[in-house]
Amino acid sequence: MIDPRAIIDPGATLADNVKVGPWSIIGPGVEIDEGTEIGSHVVIRSHTRIGKHNKIYQFASIGEDPADKKFAGEETWLEIGSHNIIREGATLHRGTGFGGGITRIGSHNLLMPYVHVAHDCIVGDHGIFANNVGLSGHVEVGDWAVLGGYAGVNQFLKIGAHAMIGGMTHISNDVPAYVIVSGTPPQARSINAIGLERRGFDKNVVKLIRKAYKIVYLKGFTLKEALEELQPLAQECPQVQLFVDSILASTRGIQR
Repeated sequence: MIDPRAIIDPGATLADNVKVGPWSIIGPGVEIDEGTEIGSHVVIRSHTRIGKHNKIYQFASIGEDPADKKFAGEETWLEIGSHNIIREGATLHRGTGFGGGITRIGSHNLLMPYVHVAHDCIVGDHGIFANNVGLSGHVEVGDWAVLGGYAGVNQFLKIGAHAMIGGMTHISNDVPAYVIVSGTPPQARSINAIGLERRGFDKNVVKLIRKAYKIVYLKGFTLKEALEELQPLAQECPQVQLFVDSILASTRGIQR
């Protein structure tokens, strides 16, 4: 299960059925749960907790020191859930003491080659990050979000659940739940209706989410006016309430 050419620090804890490929290095304070497979030439630097049945491909760099000048060697962590696929060359950094001490990635995510998740990011479940997606520090990404190839997200931003970011798009404002943003400069295009239908959303619910989107983006309201208009819809539909909550959670202004 563990190739003899791998280097495992005595301070690491691996479940009995974890697989580790040749020339991989697993450092101190690393915990890896059952069924996880580590490919060849993977470095898991330190203080990283990895859940069950993940698959990490060659040349990934996991749990490395955060690339932040304020980091002074304090103990910080990276936590990864279960059933994730982390492809070649992905780089996932630990948190900083300043940022709360932890970077967290949920479960059932696909991180394609060369994805970067910086320090103190919080990533939900069931996300898809295409090749070369880059998250700056302190970014939050909701469940089921999809980020296209080479998309980049500025620090401290929030990407809502079920949102979709187009390839090559540079995000500089928060993106509410369900919204598709693409282009240069980035623009909100519509709701991620196809994604919602694939996930089993009722057609009437999708229709209400689309109506909510139009109130915010197409009716000419100020954001305060739009939120007032959304109140009856949100009371009727919990999925619309999620849209409203993602707008209210914005601290950097939403992409409109």
